[in-house]
Amino acid sequence: MSRAVRPRLLLAVLSGIVLVLLALSLLVGPAGLSLPQALGGLIAPGGEATAMVMREIRLPRAILAAMVGASLGLSGAALQGYLRNPLAEPGLIGVSGMAALGAVVALQTGLAASFALALPLMGLGGALLAVLALLLLAGPHGGSLGLILAGIAISALAGAATAMVLNLSPNPFAAVEIIFWTLGSVADRSFHHVALAAPFMIAGWAVLLTLGRGLDALTLGEDAAAGLGLSLGRLRLLLVLGVAASVGAATAVAGAIGFVGLVVPHLLRPLVGARPAALLPAAALGGAAVLLAADLGVRLIVPERDLKLGVLTALVGAPFFLHLVWRMRGQGL
Repeated sequence: MSRAVRPRLLLAVLSGIVLVLLALSLLVGPAGLSLPQALGGLIAPGGEATAMVMREIRLPRAILAAMVGASLGLSGAALQGYLRNPLAEPGLIGVSGMAALGAVVALQTGLAASFALALPLMGLGGALLAVLALLLLAGPHGGSLGLILAGIAISALAGAATAMVLNLSPNPFAAVEIIFWTLGSVADRSFHHVALAAPFMIAGWAVLLTLGRGLDALTLGEDAAAGLGLSLGRLRLLLVLGVAASVGAATAVAGAIGFVGLVVPHLLRPLVGARPAALLPAAALGGAAVLLAADLGVRLIVPERDLKLGVLTALVGAPFFLHLVWRMRGQGL
């Protein structure tokens, strides 16, 4: 099989897996609907209970899981390609931490209770602040190391501020709500959340998917890439904006969900010949498939309890991370 056909075949297989998981996501839930009932609820007019369950609960949840997973997978692949670091993931540059902090402030101040979309809007505001701080700290001509250090500093600051809000919270109910939100979930989301996050996610995808040729050139090294006419400053700016838009929006509506952006690119990289340009779309589809499968898992493993999506991805992703570190240790890296 030629290398030109192989990525297309992989994308076709991943697209099929995503469609199957989307269909399963619409069929699985506590309502116990049969296949004819579920299909009828999606297409039948009227506001009966079945239609409400399918259109207002399951459909936006499935769409949001796929979009969040795609954002995390694509962003992780782009960051690993730019930083040439196999341990890079979307939380590295601090956008997800600041988005989470914005949402935590909305919960603590009561804005989320008075205005339904205050939580995701504050999350997006936090992501915007992270981008501004990141570009300011890293500088206009800073390299990948400056980006990493600035991201670590922003993540640490966001984590400390979130912990302080929890520590000083006079309302125990708000503190519990904050803790549960930071665990990550796409349950109880509506099409309002989808409509709010979708423009930012799609814009982020559009930016990141254009970086493939630049990331391919960067595999030769920064000096060689610059010699080929690649503008490293422009590449970095587009990378930061794309990751911030997609991951910031994902965190704003779904909370903090880890390890997807780290694990998915590693699983798919051997299948695309380690080419960043081919990995980007594959990682987006792979991330969507992984998060849809994880969301099905939280409904099937302990259906009587509210197992959070971020908890399950961490339980599965952490052993993979440890295996990756052990393998790198064995290679002397």
